Amino acid sequence: MRKPSRLFTLTACCAVSVGLAGPAQASGGTDTQELRDDVTVGAIRAHQAELQAIADANGGTRASGTPGYDASAAYVSDVLLDAGYQVRLQPFEYELFLVDSDPVLDPTDPDLPPYTVDEEFSVMEYSGAGDVTAPVTPVDLVLPPTAEPSSTSGCEAADFSGFPAGNVALIQRGTCTFREKADNAVTAGASAVIIFNEGQEGRTDVIFGTLSPPQLSIPALDTSFAVGNELAGLAAAGSLTVRVATDVHVEQRTTTNVIADSTSGRTDRTVVVGAHLDSVTEGPGINDNGSGTGAILETAVQMADLQPRNAVRFTFWGAEESGLIGSQFYVDSLTARQLKNIALYLNFDMVGSPNFVRFVYDGDGSAFSIKGPTGSAQIEATFTDYFASQGLASEPTAFDGRSDYDAFISAGIPAGGLFTGAEGIKTPSQAAVYGGTAGVAYDPCYHQACDDFDNVSLTGLDQMSDAIAHATLSYAMTTSAVTGTRTKADTSSMPMLGHHALR
Repeated sequence: MRKPSRLFTLTACCAVSVGLAGPAQASGGTDTQELRDDVTVGAIRAHQAELQAIADANGGTRASGTPGYDASAAYVSDVLLDAGYQVRLQPFEYELFLVDSDPVLDPTDPDLPPYTVDEEFSVMEYSGAGDVTAPVTPVDLVLPPTAEPSSTSGCEAADFSGFPAGNVALIQRGTCTFREKADNAVTAGASAVIIFNEGQEGRTDVIFGTLSPPQLSIPALDTSFAVGNELAGLAAAGSLTVRVATDVHVEQRTTTNVIADSTSGRTDRTVVVGAHLDSVTEGPGINDNGSGTGAILETAVQMADLQPRNAVRFTFWGAEESGLIGSQFYVDSLTARQLKNIALYLNFDMVGSPNFVRFVYDGDGSAFSIKGPTGSAQIEATFTDYFASQGLASEPTAFDGRSDYDAFISAGIPAGGLFTGAEGIKTPSQAAVYGGTAGVAYDPCYHQACDDFDNVSLTGLDQMSDAIAHATLSYAMTTSAVTGTRTKADTSSMPMLGHHALR
């Protein structure tokens, strides 16, 4: 294993050892203990410190299309080149969404105080620009919400039957993508759209949603369930008029994916490991996703001197925060043969959330009825079996299209990965198992300026990075296939998408 060197100035302060130090044999017999020992929290924190310094020097952000992202890509590339990987930058064009001033959501009739941006509502990424004052018309709402997500509000053109042209459409989260809801509102003649969270546990806060490009022609906001429910009640009680104002624009930018290949291993069974490198424009993104970036970067460094049976490709995606653009561009760029040569994809997006849960993607669909392609169940079991071997609990999270695995499972490539939670709220039962605070978001600084170097659980990062190292080495060394017969993900019952269309 490659030993710590110039990157490890933080090792002494940040070394953490959590859980049982079991040998964790892979299904093929690979002992991953040495690699897990060498992928230290201190080294990962050193990478995160570099990313924080880059953000500090570039207006507080590492968003794709900005100098902060370019510097992040240069840093990652240099580390990988120094480690001996074959590194290339894959450029692509995309539209960067920019907010020029705070949006407004203000009930004017009845005249009530305006809502507070980022606490009660936000502008949706790729919203149109405009300043509209108009009556509000609810669209096929389910209030009170059902016990499980089920709302189809705004998903069909029929939902807008009789919709008064020029009104503001009030739509509930659920079932279909935010973009579909917003496009249907535009077709119905809405002057603006407000999408509020559906209301179940974990689906109550401001959404901070993404419509995905191209830019919508009308303003679009999203709100907490409480705000949406209040607006719906006011509209039901009589006439409700609101002012919706968005001062936004898009700019055409060039950004890059960073792709690093091992110099040995079977290229017809390539193991692809990925994390998005970009932050949102609002902050430095040290948990989202400096945690995943740092963890797979250090795994790559420590694996560089190995001779894997299967080629390993470490990928760092651009423009994920703008709608999974970089990973989709990469998959779309592959030939049929190149797609077939990918054995599986492992995705790590947010693995150090301060109020973390050890989430594993539900590859077999047993928890959320959304199966990954054939082989995804085996990947899920690799992670859950590993955690069990360390005496650590884990639980499933849905393949709901919210991160960069989406392009891979849509292409029929087996996938899996880890997640420690974003804006969702930790339940009392989760707090009892994982520690932390019930009733608080897994990451209270999600998509905010405070997602900085201090916004990371060292315990969570340690546990998840060990699992990342274990799975990556296990699949790099396995002699058995994981792919089976390629079958695309069963997304027939997939819930709404949104941020990362929606992670």
